[in-house]
Parts: sequence; structure tokens; C-alpha cells
Amino acid sequence: MSTTAVQPPAGWYPDPQNPAGQRWWNGQAWAASNQPIYPLVQPVATKTSGLAIASMVLGILWLYWVGSVLAVIFGHVALSQINKSGGTQQGRGMAIAGIVLGWVGVGTLLLVLLVSAGSTA
Repeated sequence: MSTTAVQPPAGWYPDPQNPAGQRWWNGQAWAASNQPIYPLVQPVATKTSGLAIASMVLGILWLYWVGSVLAVIFGHVALSQINKSGGTQQGRGMAIAGIVLGWVGVGTLLLVLLVSAGSTA
């Protein structure tokens, strides 16, 4: 019965301490010869969208309703950038919170304008 060493895939090297070829090394991980070898996936660095943060802060502060309008705008732009980023940007929840708070502020502005117009007539 002859034993033939299994050839490692490209980029993988036999384990020097196991000459029978039962394990391979690619510089980062070990793989057994009886298991399929999958490429290593590097984690993607993520960052929080600055526009999402600005949207949420402006939605909270209102700033005489100018902040509410900016919160809606920044929130929609942030959501668009987050969706297009392919997972490299975070902050979807903050952008949505900014949009909701911004619309609450705009609705409050409209309500104040309607009440003040009704009381002066």
C-alpha cells in the first residue's frame, strides 16, 4: 500500500511538522487535507456616517425649525450613502431617527403656523 501525499492548492504549503501532507498552511490559517479550503475573508473596516450623526443631532435640537429641515435632508442623503457604501458605513438607525425627528419638527412648525394664522383672523 503506497501513500501519496496530497498536493496543496496554490498558495498553500505543507505543514513541515506533518510530512504526510495532512495539514496545509497559507501564512494565516491551517487547513486539514480532508476539509474544503475556502479563501480567507478580511473584515471590512466600518465607520459611522457623519451625516447620520448630524441628522440625528439636528432633529433633536430643532434650532427654530431650520434644524428640522436640515435633519430631513441630511438623513435622506446619509441613508443613500449608507446603502451605496456596501457595508463600509454605519448609522442607518441614526439617519432614520433624524428623519423622523425632522418631520416631527416640520409638522410642529406647520401646526404652529396654522394656529397662529387662525388666531389672527
